[in-house]
Amino acid sequence: MAVKFPEVEGHPNRVPFEGVLTQVNAASDKAPAGARGHRVNLTREAAEKALPSLLGMAVDYRPGWDGHDARRKIGLLTEARLEGSNLVVSGYLYARDFPDVAAAIHAHAPKALGMSYEIADARVEDMRAEVWKLTRVTFTGAAILLREKAAYKDTSFRMKKAS
Repeated sequence: MAVKFPEVEGHPNRVPFEGVLTQVNAASDKAPAGARGHRVNLTREAAEKALPSLLGMAVDYRPGWDGHDARRKIGLLTEARLEGSNLVVSGYLYARDFPDVAAAIHAHAPKALGMSYEIADARVEDMRAEVWKLTRVTFTGAAILLREKAAYKDTSFRMKKAS
């Protein structure tokens, strides 16, 4: 699923990226923010239904690369797809508007950086379960952060070469 933008060769502010946002049908390595200390498992069915909600949402970061900050939006999600157990996203970073962030990403990526999703309207199958099974979500954005800080360690983030 994607929103296509026209190619603009050498656009200085539209630098493409790709990343693994999360895994589906797998328990998180640690509890994400908002899960009250519970690890989570996003079902494949919930992820498939929620893919359209990712398109057009923002990508944010927090100085220190250790979490989310919805007020520091540095890019846009334009594509989301499931590849095996990976939920893969791509889009554009506003590299000219945020040259310091783009430089920091180049310094860290691709080995150190990962991603994390932001959601609303989550439905949990059993709130008493040790691992919360998410059966419905609406994606509201994504964050770029250090992979070691992400709820899922097998996420990734990399900037591509500008077109």
